[in-house]
Amino acid sequence: MKREDNIFIVGTDTGAGKTVLSLLLMQYFYGKGRSPFYLKPIQTGCENPYDTDSDACFIYHHLKPLGDKDPAESVIYCFRNPKAPYFAARDEGKEIHIKKILEVAAEKNALYAPVILEAAGGLLVPVTEKLLMIDLISLTGTKPLIAARAGLGTINHTLLTVEALMRRKIPPLGVVLIDAGRSETPPEMVQENTEAIERGSEVKVAGVVGFIRNFSRPPQSCYKPLEKIFGANR
Repeated sequence: MKREDNIFIVGTDTGAGKTVLSLLLMQYFYGKGRSPFYLKPIQTGCENPYDTDSDACFIYHHLKPLGDKDPAESVIYCFRNPKAPYFAARDEGKEIHIKKILEVAAEKNALYAPVILEAAGGLLVPVTEKLLMIDLISLTGTKPLIAARAGLGTINHTLLTVEALMRRKIPPLGVVLIDAGRSETPPEMVQENTEAIERGSEVKVAGVVGFIRNFSRPPQSCYKPLEKIFGANR
């Protein structure tokens, strides 16, 4: 990967596994001797970046290289209500300034590689009155990687996400299925979902991330989808 090949983790919907995929990417690139940086431009549903529901707090807690670092460095905007960013900000009488997000992303890009940005919600949630989350991908010049559920319902959500990106001429790096439910998705269903997504979109499903018991030390199998996508471009 080149320094400018930064990654934007997008999800098919809320709770699809974006933060888990972001953590795996950070661990993966650290393991390759790179210097990645996790950036959550907008966090909603949290009092502050140290909240137990903070995605940045989750990432920092499970990454040894970040043990003495401040999670607030990875969050630009944080709002209390668990809503789309525009409405969460409006509830507090605040505004989200895209220029500020771009400036911080550029600053991190000068120091780290790659920068891994994580979306808030799905692609078409409003960030400002006029801009959607998908607009941030184009404005930051990043490459999207889709986190999708492994189980029932993922075909429709994933194909709609791919279609939204393709209509903007933003080809995704691929799809990673995340099995984050209470029980493991049957292998037959994972295979069928993979087949349907690839046939319906011509975007490759890199693989599935199974249930993780210890996020600080996930099974090596969790990194296989990432190796498929990034291994040849290190």
